Amino acid sequence: MKKNFLSALLLLVLCGCREQVDTSLRYVFTTYTVSSYLEKFEQYSEYYRLLGEKRVSDVSETSVLQLLSARGHYTVFAPTNEAIDAYLDTLVTQGLIEYPAWEAFTDSIKRDSIERAIVYNSIIDCGDNEDALHTWDFPTQSGYEMVRTNMNDRKLSVYYTADPNDILINGLYPIDHKNRDILLLNGVVHQMEQVVAPRSITAATYLWEIISEQREGYLVMARAIEACGLMDTLRQWRDERYETLYQRGLITNLPNINSLGFADGGMATAPRHRLIGFTMFLETDDYWRSQGLDPADPDLLPKLQEWVQEQGLYSQDDVFTTGHDYQSPENLLNQFVTYHMLPMRIPADKLVIHHNESRFNVNNPDKLGMACEELYTSMGKRRLIKLYESAESQGVFLNRFPVLDTGRHGTGRELSCDADKVGCRVGRERPEAVLSDIINAVIYPLEGPLAYTDDVRDNLHRQRLRIDGVAMLPEAMTNDIRKKASETQDAQQVYIPKQSIIQYFNDMWMNDDCNMVYFNAYKYGWPGKNGDEMKAVGRYEVTYRLPPVPRRGVYELRYAIISTDRRGVAQVYFGSDFDRLPVAGIPMDWTIPPQNPITAWEADTEDDDYNSEIDKRMRNNGYMNGDKSNCVLGAPNNSLREYTWAMRRILLRQYMDPELTYYIRMKSVLDTDAKEFYMDYIELCPKEVYDNPERPEDIW
Repeated sequence: MKKNFLSALLLLVLCGCREQVDTSLRYVFTTYTVSSYLEKFEQYSEYYRLLGEKRVSDVSETSVLQLLSARGHYTVFAPTNEAIDAYLDTLVTQGLIEYPAWEAFTDSIKRDSIERAIVYNSIIDCGDNEDALHTWDFPTQSGYEMVRTNMNDRKLSVYYTADPNDILINGLYPIDHKNRDILLLNGVVHQMEQVVAPRSITAATYLWEIISEQREGYLVMARAIEACGLMDTLRQWRDERYETLYQRGLITNLPNINSLGFADGGMATAPRHRLIGFTMFLETDDYWRSQGLDPADPDLLPKLQEWVQEQGLYSQDDVFTTGHDYQSPENLLNQFVTYHMLPMRIPADKLVIHHNESRFNVNNPDKLGMACEELYTSMGKRRLIKLYESAESQGVFLNRFPVLDTGRHGTGRELSCDADKVGCRVGRERPEAVLSDIINAVIYPLEGPLAYTDDVRDNLHRQRLRIDGVAMLPEAMTNDIRKKASETQDAQQVYIPKQSIIQYFNDMWMNDDCNMVYFNAYKYGWPGKNGDEMKAVGRYEVTYRLPPVPRRGVYELRYAIISTDRRGVAQVYFGSDFDRLPVAGIPMDWTIPPQNPITAWEADTEDDDYNSEIDKRMRNNGYMNGDKSNCVLGAPNNSLREYTWAMRRILLRQYMDPELTYYIRMKSVLDTDAKEFYMDYIELCPKEVYDNPERPEDIW
């Protein structure tokens, strides 16, 4: 006891150095493993029994209890006997058993499934290189997810209340105020007042429940989604063919990638799953009532479509019908509804990614730097949705178009925003947000109507469209590949399986003569947008489906370059016919540094007029300097414009149509297998921006 008290006192002193940490005395049992600690206390006896009876997996004879007695870093949300008894009571209420006891189960398979869920949902294996999680290691904002999944392959989220001692897992399961942060030899235990039992239902099931129960919240949009024939799509959550291939060992890791020609080495780990996900931004029933629409009205759907038409929530360029065939992509209601949906699951902390933009420091993530945005392609008819966040906006907005401080010596921050350009605020912190229960989707409430109107299209057409290469691949977000906040190797270097085995990304194609790896950036990373990048080596041929443009017109297609001698040279092809893409200019050489005479590059001087002349000369040669928005290697005031290896290559200027789908293909022209393909971001810049005599394009 004396040793435990001294250890707890030491922990108290150490924790006192942290901000916003509860400094009340915590128990420390550094002579116990998780398993021996749980065995010691009677209140965990039922949970301890379950741990001993459940195996780590179907192909292992090791029990979970044995796992928790071994070396490791385990975060355990341990339910008490009372918590398990209360959970059995809920099963009685649900009609699964007749009385609250394990013996009440008549189906042994169902009983085993529930027991395993209790165990698997309660444990996060933090791996060999990351510590188990104390409460002060949890995400700081409600609704944000923990970095690693639990043994049930689900991510748990954290919620806070007005009481600083309250911490609720998934918003429902409270951690005991006193018995938390119990430090052990191989992990940390948090006593739970309820069993952690997240539901595992699809978005389709969730919306069907709303409709069948006439449940308030999203009833209007649930009925509209069902009428548009989207339920079958929203039932999908996992590619079972990928699961089979992975379990049979046909999808493997890529070891020693340095030997293949990658500049950075180690093992690239193949994704464990190919999950399918969705993000829905939905107006609430309270909003629809304010517009005179009753969620329970039998004639809701034609009235809703009429309201959309009367409000002008479409573009004059759109071709649509207004009949009752809501499942048709040409139907107005269908186009309105599908614009509320993205084909990827975006958690609350990744709606807009902040990493290395100007004046942002990853070590102080709650203090935003310059304004940031993401551009994604909607479901249904392909249209752009802009997700935007700044310190001044105080939240994430859809289709917000503010005035930014983007002069040569500006800050990149938001200066003002006209009332008609504010956009829709995403209520990720509101209780209506559904972030945990749905296995394949998240739902965010909106505070106003979302639509792809002429104003939205015009505003998008007045800005440079900078799109992250990984943002064009929805599966990267859904499968927690893009910007996973972990320094473990499986998160930092992700191997994309050969396309001859399975096409992992729907919007990217590659030949089998290359190896493709995603390089993540947990802290600082590489000089580029978000610090991450896609790279491949071999005799590569890589094709991307590009996002749609907002308006018909001439666009400049640009490609971000960080030049090194490890890169390759690729011929670019571009067009709307996937099988017959024409050549786009001379080959793109990723090895040419900005200082090469062919680029006409010079470092910035104190003379802004002269700097503008440098920019013009570079453009005449088909190049642009690096952007000022993104910074280098954790240096929030050292932009890519000052980085001596960063450029943008102007690939083409061409008339583009929003009704067409365009592709860009890069094919190696070198007789070698050891040079890198590179993708950071692209830009689609309207002529009205890059060739504007009244307001020249900014350097950001």
